[in-house]
Amino acid sequence: MKITKTLILLLALGLATTASASSLEKMGAKQGRSFHQMNYDQGCKSCHDQGMRQPPSDGQCLVCHDKTDLIEATSEQKKKWMNPHNNMHYGDKVPCIECHGEHKAKAPLCADCHNFDFDGFQQD
Repeated sequence: MKITKTLILLLALGLATTASASSLEKMGAKQGRSFHQMNYDQGCKSCHDQGMRQPPSDGQCLVCHDKTDLIEATSEQKKKWMNPHNNMHYGDKVPCIECHGEHKAKAPLCADCHNFDFDGFQQD
């Protein structure tokens, strides 16, 4: 019985990892998001504005991704407090890299404590 539960858990974890990683594609020496292909063509420094070993700054993400549009697109009419880009805990101050990864799949920061899903969460 214990072995069966362990196998089921491992299978579920494997499927979850496969699903979240499926949006990653090989881009040169790194894996990345297909919709960022133009950035890969320009070189790593087009995003890595704080050095190659540091994640991009929020400002660098917001060069292409408009903050107001993100807040609007992720707002829930009935549950405004659930907006990941403007929430009751952190407002709009959560660094992009906390939830969105370029080279590795990530889960929303909210999932660390809460068990609800964001239907529109996109990793790619």
